[in-house]
Amino acid sequence: MIAATSASWLTVRRIRAHGAILALCLWSVYLWNLGTPGLRDRGGNLKGTDFLHFYSLGSLALTHRGAQLYNMDMQSALAAQRVPEAAGIHYLPLYPPQVSILFAPLARFSYPWALVLWLTVCALVYGLCCYAVWPVCPNLRNYELTALILALAFPAFWHLIAWGQTSALALACFTLAFLALRAKREFAAGLALGCLIFKPQLALAASIVFLFSFQWKVIAGAIVAAAAQLGAAGFYYGIGPFRDWIHTLLNLPAVIPLLEPRIYQTHSLRTFWIMLIPWPSGSLTLYVLTAIVVCVLTVACWRSSLSLSLRYSALLFATVLLAPHLTVYDLVILAPAFLLLSDWIVVHASQPTTSRLAILLYLAFILPLIGPLARWTHLQLSVPVMAALLIEIWNLGRKETCAMASN
Repeated sequence: MIAATSASWLTVRRIRAHGAILALCLWSVYLWNLGTPGLRDRGGNLKGTDFLHFYSLGSLALTHRGAQLYNMDMQSALAAQRVPEAAGIHYLPLYPPQVSILFAPLARFSYPWALVLWLTVCALVYGLCCYAVWPVCPNLRNYELTALILALAFPAFWHLIAWGQTSALALACFTLAFLALRAKREFAAGLALGCLIFKPQLALAASIVFLFSFQWKVIAGAIVAAAAQLGAAGFYYGIGPFRDWIHTLLNLPAVIPLLEPRIYQTHSLRTFWIMLIPWPSGSLTLYVLTAIVVCVLTVACWRSSLSLSLRYSALLFATVLLAPHLTVYDLVILAPAFLLLSDWIVVHASQPTTSRLAILLYLAFILPLIGPLARWTHLQLSVPVMAALLIEIWNLGRKETCAMASN
């Protein structure tokens, strides 16, 4: 998913070797960590980690217990009842009520089988999304093996499986939206993006971009899809759980430490400044200011004459940067951007800015691995690198606009 230029030390052979070593190390560690009897791994954590929360939500949905969807203590007791090894584990319930309905079928199985099924679904969705974007990248046709190795080595994908999270569904939404935009089906693209209501923080950048680009069909499709999801939950449970969800979101500032117990595993502008600046008012101010800059650059990219591949890549990086809460596994949504930008780099290898773009792409791919170092350094390096990538894409759009104006 990362291409190299002939003038760069990032040769294809070197990148393939790095990817193979990384994939081997990551998945060997994962399998070794799970190679214990019972449901606790070698670190003492429950296998599947966050999947326990979705399993509990699905269990509530099976019996229509919507009133308990936002009762953290009740869910902890239910989790311990269904999975005795999970005793004492608590999760902050923030997902909208329809998410519990999605996991109801899996809750019919025992926890180990449900976990295997869910991880299989996540891996398939990830693979299908990469496969769906591949035909849009004709210049990568000679690098199939390299792309496959890097797809397996992508740290965000590894974290997605290790945590048992739902980010593969978000990746599917972004992938479908890109394909719909490419086919000039704006309303369908909006339907795909509207499905992000289950992780609304990931829809912030897209909402701003399409609103200020006056693409009303996309906005309309998103509203329809979001309303359909919430409406399905209302039909299933009644209005009560929706009110509880809104109330929980309004009280979020008071419980934010529970949402981000490992803030060093987050990769957005908000948490970047929180880790770097010890004063809440200062970090909030810097987040707002830099978020405005990101919005301006992304809207400018989207309204430029750049190809859809470059504009959509800018949107994906902006999605990560702007999200109020974004954990390392959510970086899986960047998979299309790595493919699309790599395809562009192969074609434009002779341009002076291409080597810089390739290096930034390489760093964006690899830096989430050392994210935990921010626990001590208080500097999450992936965030400025992604910001630099956005600036590079904006700069390409600016140059293209100037060239067209001069002609």
